[in-house]
Amino acid sequence: MTSLEIEYCHPCGFLDRALDVQAAVMRSFGGELESATLTVGDHGVFVVRVDDAVVFDVSEESFDVDEIVRAVRADL
Repeated sequence: MTSLEIEYCHPCGFLDRALDVQAAVMRSFGGELESATLTVGDHGVFVVRVDDAVVFDVSEESFDVDEIVRAVRADL
């Protein structure tokens, strides 16, 4: 099965974003995932990984929950 990891910067206040992405992905693909974990980071990080492959990195793209869900779908 597939695992999802959301690494987010706690000092930057990205927890709410991480929870929004986690909830959206779980609503869409919950039955297809083995796990959906949040990992605390720092230095502005917000990265979404599916089975260790980066599908979203805020340093390269604008934050958009719908786009992130589409990126997860493409990697499943």
